[in-house]
Amino acid sequence: MFETKIGIDLGTANTLVFLPKQGIIINEPTVVAISILDNKVLAVGQEAKEMLGRTPETIVAKRPMKDGVIADYRVTEAMLRYFINKALGNVRFFRPEVMISVPGGITSTERRAVIDAAMAAGAKSAFVIKETVAAAIGAGIPISSPSGNLVIDIGGGTTDVAILSLGGIVNSTSVRVAGNKLDQSIIDFVRKKHGIAIGDRTAEDIKITIGSAILMPEEELMEVKGRDMITGLPKTVTVSTNEVVQAIDDDLREIVKAVKTVLQETPPELASDIIDKGMVMTGGTAQLRNLGQYIAQSIGVSCFVAEEPLLCVAKGTGAALDNLDSYKKSVLSVR
Repeated sequence: MFETKIGIDLGTANTLVFLPKQGIIINEPTVVAISILDNKVLAVGQEAKEMLGRTPETIVAKRPMKDGVIADYRVTEAMLRYFINKALGNVRFFRPEVMISVPGGITSTERRAVIDAAMAAGAKSAFVIKETVAAAIGAGIPISSPSGNLVIDIGGGTTDVAILSLGGIVNSTSVRVAGNKLDQSIIDFVRKKHGIAIGDRTAEDIKITIGSAILMPEEELMEVKGRDMITGLPKTVTVSTNEVVQAIDDDLREIVKAVKTVLQETPPELASDIIDKGMVMTGGTAQLRNLGQYIAQSIGVSCFVAEEPLLCVAKGTGAALDNLDSYKKSVLSVR
């Protein structure tokens, strides 16, 4: 009865923490600010994100996760410790059991790094679960039934596509094209088309505010401020919705290609289930306007966004940890 359980969606863009009976209690950007002078962590999460692109030379604000995997081990460990302490309080008598979601294409070395970081951050035992399985559980899909379900989890660093049946993954793929890649494509497009340099945060704002996956008859416009590439002076330009569509088109094609790859290798019985039920999208980037319509048109199968797509993986990690026996096929490793 004294066991503490905690589910963590350790994402490239955002980290979400789930506690059973309390739900999601933390939803913050996966960003850490560090002082170069004494190597100390100054800020984590939203506070650190505010510093991105605005730090003096003595402070570095960075994302410790790249493409869904740990790029900086020490910083990730410090961040996990911060989130665990924030969720459970600094004074506690029992070390928690932690379940962390990882991308489908993760290697055993990368998986070990996630488990080691969780243990070093104060976990009693650590489990990892694939994002697509956690997303399906969090979206309320009955993955234990003998029926095919196709989940497309589009996060910040990776897009994971999987067909689930009888509690396990039948077929899956993972591509490193997701929210961050879309932001980079917008940065490149604005530099090429309008001749100004913009930062990651501005690109993300453009994507969220006026972005769309398909061309819109009535475009929205947004004023964007950046640095003129020729004069080096501040400059304001206007970007339209259809320009964003043009900027991210190649990336969206990559996502569709990943879905097609999985479907092409699917047993016929499961393929017929998917035609009947449609495909489910989860993850923060699934909220991009008209993305479901774009994928449905490209594949020829209906596609819809799960309720609260950003929270599905975190909810799924908590549910899987609460019902370990039911989901033991889906949990990758334990320590």
